Amino acid sequence: MTDKGDLIATDASAALIHVPPPTELAASELKVNVSLDAAALERAAASDGDGELFGQSRALDAIRLAIGIDAPGYNVFVSGLRSRPERESVLRILSEKAATMPTPGDWVYVNNFRNSESPVAIYLRPGQGVELRAKMTELVALVLDQLPKAFRREDFDQERAALRDKYNKRAQELFGNLETRARERGFAVQSAPTGQVIFIPLIDGKMPESPDALNKAMAAKTDAEREQLAKAQGELQDELGTLTLRQQEMMRELIDDIRAIERAFAARMITPSVEDLKHHFNNPAVDKYLDEVAEHMLGNLDRFREPPPAEQAQGQRPPGIEDGARWFDYQVNVMVDNSATRGAPVVLEDAPTYRNLFGTIERWIDPLGRSGTNFTRIIGGSFLKSHGGFLVFDLEDAVVEPGVWKTLKRSLKSGRMTLETFEPLPFFSMSGLKPEPIEIKNKVVTLGGAYLYNMLYFYDPDFAELFKVKAEMRPSVAADGAAAAHYAARVGALARKENLPPFDAGALAKIVEFGMRMAGDRSRVLAMLEPIDDLARESAYFARSEAAQRVTAAQVERALGERMLRLNFIEEEIRRLIAEGTLIVNIRGASVGQINGLAVLDVGGYSFGRPSRVTATVALGQAGVINIEREARMSGSTHDKGIMILSGFLRARFGQTHPIAMSASICFEQSYSGIDGDSASSTELYALMSALSGVPIRQDLAVTGSVDQYGTVQAIGGVNQKVEGFYRVCKAIGLTGTQGVMVPRTNVSNLMLDPETTGAIERGQFHIYPIDTIDRGIETLTGVRAGTIDQPGTINYLVDQRLKTMANILRDRPLGETRVVQEPAPNPPAPKPPAPLEPPR
Repeated sequence: MTDKGDLIATDASAALIHVPPPTELAASELKVNVSLDAAALERAAASDGDGELFGQSRALDAIRLAIGIDAPGYNVFVSGLRSRPERESVLRILSEKAATMPTPGDWVYVNNFRNSESPVAIYLRPGQGVELRAKMTELVALVLDQLPKAFRREDFDQERAALRDKYNKRAQELFGNLETRARERGFAVQSAPTGQVIFIPLIDGKMPESPDALNKAMAAKTDAEREQLAKAQGELQDELGTLTLRQQEMMRELIDDIRAIERAFAARMITPSVEDLKHHFNNPAVDKYLDEVAEHMLGNLDRFREPPPAEQAQGQRPPGIEDGARWFDYQVNVMVDNSATRGAPVVLEDAPTYRNLFGTIERWIDPLGRSGTNFTRIIGGSFLKSHGGFLVFDLEDAVVEPGVWKTLKRSLKSGRMTLETFEPLPFFSMSGLKPEPIEIKNKVVTLGGAYLYNMLYFYDPDFAELFKVKAEMRPSVAADGAAAAHYAARVGALARKENLPPFDAGALAKIVEFGMRMAGDRSRVLAMLEPIDDLARESAYFARSEAAQRVTAAQVERALGERMLRLNFIEEEIRRLIAEGTLIVNIRGASVGQINGLAVLDVGGYSFGRPSRVTATVALGQAGVINIEREARMSGSTHDKGIMILSGFLRARFGQTHPIAMSASICFEQSYSGIDGDSASSTELYALMSALSGVPIRQDLAVTGSVDQYGTVQAIGGVNQKVEGFYRVCKAIGLTGTQGVMVPRTNVSNLMLDPETTGAIERGQFHIYPIDTIDRGIETLTGVRAGTIDQPGTINYLVDQRLKTMANILRDRPLGETRVVQEPAPNPPAPKPPAPLEPPR
């Protein structure tokens, strides 16, 4: 039994079974299914609109979940959110949550008086950081002003004078005792002009009148007397040495007592001020710090004395590094200032470098080339400033910055921020400071792409524990009236914000259709609306250039056309080469083993379809299907997979009763760059079946679609660009009215063609054939029934007979004796190709 319309010759072994003309898509089937009511669009454009991300409720709920759970690791990776305007919705959610949270306190670094290389971190209530800094400045100014005055007071001078009198009296008593003992031994004590004390022997109880008299008196004495005098003089010298040591001790005691008086006087002024500060801040860490400040001030009172009169006469010297560092001990380095913050902070870091995120420790270089630093040179980053709140940054920018990812992980795992200078070469590290780590409690919201998320998730074992929540933005959403209204509201709000001309309903409808085309599906629209904003701006530009009061559909189409003209130079050159015959693409007649395939080329911001001639040849052999692109190392893994699937289809359909004994070569002609993807696998299979059956296929049709091992034609990407690309080539060479494209039936909903191509389809100048199986596709291309392998006059029968013949030849002729000759046509011989089918009406 045959289907109605089949044409069978009386001799089935000599005739082909033809099929009716293929079914094509009507122009009405390419129309947009969404109801775009003009009045509804204009009302939506006049409304305030919805500021939340369009169609991203799942992602936004994931962010709300993460920021609502107060536990470690609930940081967020937002996938697919790139532009700054689109980030505003995320920032708005964070700001709303932050407004309900308590305001975190301030973090400051102060001097560690016991170890200056380890500054101390202090946590204060909001606003107290700058207050403590101001209070410490006032304290230093107070001491500088009042301490010299205190040392000039009469009671201080009286106590100091009394101490001097006391120690002078004790010194005089000691010296008087020495004089008495010296006289008892026959010596007088006399001070030399140099200040040296000498002992002079007495003559008859009196001082000698001159050195000569002393010499005569000593010469008159016996040796024993002179020896006794020398011994006594030595003992007196020893006593003088002991007296000198005692005087030095007394001098130190005097100095200590004077300092004690100075300390007591200074304490009467410093201690009350420090106690007032302690009472004001009521913070144990501040109390400890202020006690150390008071102790350090009282122990270094000389620093607060007035400069000598000579320096006063010379006037104030310009401050140098030493002068600027004179009082740094008592400064307060405010790292986080939340005095003006209400609720928790939300910090957006646009440049996530190491310094901007985690801070640094700066150094100075003096005129002599010496390097130095101190705790006042510590600078905090965004990670520290977001304490108690939220930090938002682009992780794709951050991970390529040296040291950022490692430090971020360490900080999130430990909950502590260690401020240090990033040193790519540790040998040259000169910081010398190790500040006390700061306890940080914040939520990190990072932005990035799906590729980065997958790479970190699978290759970094810490990532899943540190970023437990993924908020994935959907690229497209369902196209319905609500989506169209959202588009219109977005365009209307943009026009009011940027002072653009208003958009009429036709322009809004065209913009919605553009969103569907960008989504690649007539039932969906693009969810990320930055391209929509750009199209609206460009359309408004052309409306103004035409002095139009409103933006119409014509200006939207012009904006899209001008955008294409700015980028399609390469496409035009390829069309020119095809029209001139340099690149061979046949769009008329029929040929065996030759077909037009379609590929998409992306030239950066613009993609277009390009037809390519695909050829297949077969011969005796056992090599199977040879992919010439693969042999030339010009194909990708996905394309190689498509060739293997093609081989699987041949084995499943034709290799059940006999082996597939052939050598077939498939090639993309005039392809000089790499090729990848499996969208041409059905195209290659058609060419191979034509070469095996000897039945020519139409050259006025181009083909796209992948295939599985059972012969089902599967969806591919870039269907709009492929259809439009072949139409433009046909237009450049000359439209015949029979040209068209075969597309997978599952891609029909993705068709959103440009107005020119759609108009040609409406006029019957171009055709689109939806295909669901290889059999239906080969029938469309050849006009011959696909049939089965046991049904004479069908494509599958002819292919099976050809494969059987080649298998028998190889079986009868050993492989070593096989000669590569052109295989004769199977019996019966292939008839002439059928006349081109008339286009359906």
